[in-house]
Amino acid sequence: MRKPVILAVDDDPQVLRAVRRDLRGAYADRYRILGASSAGEALKVLDTLDERGHDPALFLVDQRMPDMTGVDFLLEAVSRFPDARRVLLTAYAETDAAITAINKVRLDYYLMKPWDPPAERLFPVLDDLLSDWLAAYRPAYQGIRVAGHVVSARTHAVRDFLTRNGQPFRFLNVATDPEGQRLLAQHATATTDLPLVAFPDGTVLPAPGIAELAAQIGLSTTASRPHYDTVIIGAGPAGLAAGVYAASEGLSTLLLDADSPGGQAGTSSLIENYLGFPAGLSGGDLARRAVSQASRFGAELLHPVEAVGLRRAGPARIIALADGSEISAETVLLSTGVSYNRLDVPGADRFEGEGLYYGAATTESSSCISHHVFIVGGANSAGQAAIHFARYAARVTVLVRAGSLEAGMSQYLVDEIHRTPNIEVRRSTRVLALDGDRHLERITLINDRTGTETEEAARFVFTFIGARPRTGWLDGVVECDGRGFVLTGPDLLRAGKPPASWPLERDPLLLETSVPGVFAAGDVRAQSIKRVASGVGEGAMAVALMHRYRAASGGGWPDQGR
Repeated sequence: MRKPVILAVDDDPQVLRAVRRDLRGAYADRYRILGASSAGEALKVLDTLDERGHDPALFLVDQRMPDMTGVDFLLEAVSRFPDARRVLLTAYAETDAAITAINKVRLDYYLMKPWDPPAERLFPVLDDLLSDWLAAYRPAYQGIRVAGHVVSARTHAVRDFLTRNGQPFRFLNVATDPEGQRLLAQHATATTDLPLVAFPDGTVLPAPGIAELAAQIGLSTTASRPHYDTVIIGAGPAGLAAGVYAASEGLSTLLLDADSPGGQAGTSSLIENYLGFPAGLSGGDLARRAVSQASRFGAELLHPVEAVGLRRAGPARIIALADGSEISAETVLLSTGVSYNRLDVPGADRFEGEGLYYGAATTESSSCISHHVFIVGGANSAGQAAIHFARYAARVTVLVRAGSLEAGMSQYLVDEIHRTPNIEVRRSTRVLALDGDRHLERITLINDRTGTETEEAARFVFTFIGARPRTGWLDGVVECDGRGFVLTGPDLLRAGKPPASWPLERDPLLLETSVPGVFAAGDVRAQSIKRVASGVGEGAMAVALMHRYRAASGGGWPDQGR
């Protein structure tokens, strides 16, 4: 397979030599390093790459060039190769140029010259960007193929699982794709056994379940030891942050997730207000980076593995898993997050996964091309989804029960929605019913202000209507509020006293639940702020509180073989 290309562009011969030298030393084993001494020359290189079918992974471009600025060159380059990462080189603190580049070409990073030493100032930046590019790269090779119907709950589940776990695959529509039809002919199966998933090693799975898929792609679902210093249940932003901090501080750490790392945030198409990422990043990229970081410090991650029970056994906390096995820990963090509320209207159950989707479901982006997409909800996740699907759909309609978007959405998203010509916002509007034959075809709406009902054609509806905590399995174990969110710290106190079941003389720590040594962080915790950054902060804080708990209880048990 041909190496992807890194293209450096700088009109200063000495700088160009230096950057090519540094790039070759670090990346020549995996990438083809090319250089151009002007924007004009670089455009000719792009022509050649396009003609020969080569894939540029990254452009490293000087801003100040005589024939064309770096921003203008990148504008031309990304029109041809929109997935390549973009880095601007500048000799001065040209903030205006960087902001212009971020807005015009979604600049990924800008670097000041000189970048010595490159091991500290250049390579870490490029490593991150190239890692992001590789995660989304779909090279021309025979990888996983998924043959099924475009609108199908089973096919959607498979595609969504592979996408969220960073597994490249090619979708083959069996109704129109000759390759998909050939695959079905080679492996005769009933329509009810779709999708058919073919792997590079020759394995073919008809309508596989998530556990079967996980085993085939090599996901780890078995713990390496019976006892850990801490077990973190839920690998969303709070859980992943806790995993990074716990493992980096020497605690034996296990993360469990019933689905895929990233949680609800992992489905976000673009998070633009997370600190340190001025051009934004997807929830999937954030989750992937966090998983790599936690793994580098020694944390284990098991998924899809579902926790179904939690109990105390002396100083240990025992987690029961869906497969019947158990794992013990000195401390436990509950970071299971929330799920979007289900639409309680006629047709909702029938069309789930077949036109109605909960969350962004970005795997359906290509299926939405030229269609009318409905987004239900008025919070940030709905705004992010609307902007994302507007790139594919002919029209996007946002249905908001409130009288304005500003009531529940960050202003930057409100502004971008108003700037996007194919997004329409309908306020004071909700869904009454879904209807269709084999898949969703129609949606009935009502305007609560006027009382007017309308029926419209609809193939794709994505909902983001509130959230419910994933705490059903904890009923009777830890105290929750009336909506099922886990109570912690001061929220457990009544008249200044902890609940009657609390066995210690001290009060619960800030993020500690009604069970000593069991903590909660992120969206699942009562009174938490439902933001990615606050979830990350709570995950980090929980680890500090675990250390306090361990210190007070003797720091663990040497006889557990840790």
